[in-house]
Amino acid sequence: MRVLVACEYSAVVRDAFRERGHDAWSCDLLPTEGDPTWHLQESVLHVMCKDPFWDLVIAHPPCTYLANSGAKHLYLGMKKENGINPERWENMEYAAMFFKTFLALPCPVAIENPIMHGHGKALIGMEQSQVIQPWMFGHGETKATCLWLKDLPPLVPTDIVDGREARVHRMAPSPDRWKERSRTLPGIATAMAEQWGGDLIARMAA
Repeated sequence: MRVLVACEYSAVVRDAFRERGHDAWSCDLLPTEGDPTWHLQESVLHVMCKDPFWDLVIAHPPCTYLANSGAKHLYLGMKKENGINPERWENMEYAAMFFKTFLALPCPVAIENPIMHGHGKALIGMEQSQVIQPWMFGHGETKATCLWLKDLPPLVPTDIVDGREARVHRMAPSPDRWKERSRTLPGIATAMAEQWGGDLIARMAA
């Protein structure tokens, strides 16, 4: 099965699929932390224009302008009574258009993002399909992650563990903090590869 993992530099999800025999590729503007053989360092829009035929796309689009945590920045001085911040609003609208590009693909799609603010949801026109936590997949910490699913079943928890530490929220400031906050944890990547990979192979064989 051909799998494109869009906006992924870490190769965590890509490699989870490759380890299970899939022809999986990651794509990002950044170089990969994994084997560069299976990484496309370019715009995912260019990749999909050149090669639109994928069996599954898993996307991690930038969340800066859509995440609920940044909603206050949509307003001047971070106060609603001051009116909107036009530049921030324009960036939000572009981010929503980019997000919707994946939903329009003619194949099963999963999009991962944090909790989204209401303006972003209105632009996208679709609520998330489910909200998962790392502790559902073997990692004793909290980080609410939303999944928007098209022609895919919700992920089933694989290893519910104790521990509710908000590790990513307590990271000290650093130039790479945003990268660490966006990294998919291995237990979640494994669940994606085993559950969605197996589901789609069964459908293709039917």
